[in-house]
Amino acid sequence: MSFFVFNHDLAQQIVERTMAIIDCNINIMNEKGEIIASGDPSRIGEIHDGALLALSQNRVVPIHEQKVYDMMGVKPGINFPLRLNDKIVGVIGLTGDPAQLNEFGKLVCMTAEMMLEQAQLFGIIAQNERLKEELILDLIHSDEISPSQQEWALRLGVDLNMPRVVCIIEIDEHNLSVEEVRQELQNIQILLKNPERDNLVAILSLTELVILKPALTRGRWDVADHMERIKMLLSRMDEASKLHVRIALGNYFPDSKNNISLSYHTAKTTLSIGKTRFSKQRVFNYQDLMLPVLLNQLKDGWQKEELSRIFHQLERADKNGLLRKTLTAWFEHNMQTGATAQALHIHRNTLEYRLNKIAELTRLDLMRTDDRFLLYIAIHMTA
Repeated sequence: MSFFVFNHDLAQQIVERTMAIIDCNINIMNEKGEIIASGDPSRIGEIHDGALLALSQNRVVPIHEQKVYDMMGVKPGINFPLRLNDKIVGVIGLTGDPAQLNEFGKLVCMTAEMMLEQAQLFGIIAQNERLKEELILDLIHSDEISPSQQEWALRLGVDLNMPRVVCIIEIDEHNLSVEEVRQELQNIQILLKNPERDNLVAILSLTELVILKPALTRGRWDVADHMERIKMLLSRMDEASKLHVRIALGNYFPDSKNNISLSYHTAKTTLSIGKTRFSKQRVFNYQDLMLPVLLNQLKDGWQKEELSRIFHQLERADKNGLLRKTLTAWFEHNMQTGATAQALHIHRNTLEYRLNKIAELTRLDLMRTDDRFLLYIAIHMTA
């Protein structure tokens, strides 16, 4: 199969394992008769005539002392074809008296073939994991789930009918090397899959992983339950990894053609906005940041320029940023003057003066809901 490669590393593992069973030199030859692993490193790269004979005639080939001079690259011993899926993939040779090695050779050959089967199985598992990751990355960037993606998922045993919500995990790599970061990411992947919760996990980059989590808890969408699980996960990560981690939970879209893609984009924007506004926080939830996440789409259009004009006069007058800080605090405390004044450590009259100054400079009436909302959007768009 295409994912199975009988290379030097695998062959050398077999040599070392099997030489622990029997006290003689062992060579492994590939399907071309070339020695690719040996207890005698000097023989690697030689063409072994005994192996060529075993390959061409599909049989065990003993080599007695008198035959050594008639063949190239051989010593007395016995050579067994190695089979995988009823196909000869190489030859294993034992050096010594063929008569004494025959029975031991069968045991060694059987052990080697079991190791080949195990390597093939691990190859299948690794390939399926890679294909799952490719499917996940494809899904989060697709407007809708295509028939080919459905077929792809079916072959991999992934149920795309299961409602899912997306989480993004971002790490700070600090001073770790690329290889150390990669190893940490793989450790986190393993952590995310155990205990088994039907999570689909893929590495997005050296600093990000994406998780497709089952969205429903006991048949319903429960944000609080998801946040509780995420906090427990974060606690486990802190114990298992030395990396600083942030996690963002996206929204669940039950009626979308591709709820995975939409959920991914909300999680990504939630993470971006969350870490900008709440730099010390490590867990972010779309539901808590819904408005700024939705408004984020305005940042790249003409709307941002229009909204920023509201602050032109304010910015000219507010050289030290005091008025902007006051306005931000006012919105953060739900426009409650008492709570805002307390948070800013100022008198309520001082707060009222500043708010009146803001209204004057922006030409907006802070008593009107529309003007308040416009100001709220503007301050977020120009942050």
